[in-house]
Amino acid sequence: MGGRMTRGLLWAFALVLLAVWPVRAQYVVFDPAVTLRNSINAGLQELLFNVQRQQRRQIRRMARRLSFFTNLDKYALMDTPEWRIHDFFTDAVLFARDYHAALTYGDRSGSAYVGVTTPLVAIDVERQVDGVNASAAFRARLATVDAADAVAISATNDTGLLRYNGRREQAAIEALESQVVDPSDEQSTTAVLEKISGAALIGVRQRQAREQFLVDIVEQLLVETKRARDTDAALLNMQLTTWRDGRAVNDAFVSGTGDALSTWRQP
Repeated sequence: MGGRMTRGLLWAFALVLLAVWPVRAQYVVFDPAVTLRNSINAGLQELLFNVQRQQRRQIRRMARRLSFFTNLDKYALMDTPEWRIHDFFTDAVLFARDYHAALTYGDRSGSAYVGVTTPLVAIDVERQVDGVNASAAFRARLATVDAADAVAISATNDTGLLRYNGRREQAAIEALESQVVDPSDEQSTTAVLEKISGAALIGVRQRQAREQFLVDIVEQLLVETKRARDTDAALLNMQLTTWRDGRAVNDAFVSGTGDALSTWRQP
């Protein structure tokens, strides 16, 4: 009886030990496909992380302003020449005040230019100039004077407007310059783009003014070319007329002189 109880106790103790046995008794399952997939995912995630970190560093370096590396004040121009006005308000210019004012502010009507030029006498070419050739030559000379007046009035107005607007343009350039050399890092990309747009606008205005000046110069050259051409044409016409009518004129002069000598008597 005592042996049975002893064996029962041993079996019970063995069952208790089996029930509380640790996890060591579990079997480890290894799947090569799952392990390979997890390794590839981990490698891709690490690669993407490194690429994004490098991109962030590059964008941060690109976003830094030039003031981070150097002082921007050295790019600002000091003592830039200012636009000056012509003296039209003192006694130094008693007879050209209006024209000096036109060179400073413009004169669309041309009244200031007319006030400092010699006017042409009103004349009816067809009635008061005898001969078809003389009338045509006179009209050509009058046309040259009219063209010169028109070009001078236009150039005077353009010069005055450019000088007047140049002061406002200079103020805009100086304001833009102060913004460009500002070393603040708080300015956004939009502010930088607006500076670029402002500089492009000022550049377009300056190119437009330069083209206007070129047009004025070309017009003045055209007038000078016409005047030189008319002068050469007049000289050639005189020479051709001399060659054409010279013999007849000489013969008439000789005949007239002979008649005068033969008929002349002492008074």
